Amino acid sequence: MKIVKIIALVLLVALVGIQFVPTTRNQSNTVLETDFMLVNNVPETVQKKLEVSCYDCHSNNTQYPWYNKVQPIAWFLEDHIKEGKAELNFNEWDSLSNRRKKSKLRSIIKQIESGEMPLDSYTLIHKDAKFSKKEMNEIINFITILKDSL
Repeated sequence: MKIVKIIALVLLVALVGIQFVPTTRNQSNTVLETDFMLVNNVPETVQKKLEVSCYDCHSNNTQYPWYNKVQPIAWFLEDHIKEGKAELNFNEWDSLSNRRKKSKLRSIIKQIESGEMPLDSYTLIHKDAKFSKKEMNEIINFITILKDSL
């Protein structure tokens, strides 16, 4: 029983200790000229839905929830954001070649249709990020038209 108390105390101290380890924050007030919304004529409904469902992980400005201050959750979130931005950063859209843009647009369509995006772990907390059938069709139609115009 004594060993269990020691282990519990060590775990508690470790949990408290990691709260002081800072994470990098993905926040910027600057909207780049290369932003997807600025360089494309995005309908307002599609724009709003992309911002709510995609921009937290796929842009340079994440709107952080309150629980981002709790470790190890903050590390988990930062890892997802880094992976998301490495795959696609909407703020740097116009810096991509047309070939790369087409590839990204095909990937977006595929991932939305298959339900891969937005992530279930994201929509679990952010219910408004889920796509209704109508929203999904609107976004896919817009992206298809954009892809075909490149």
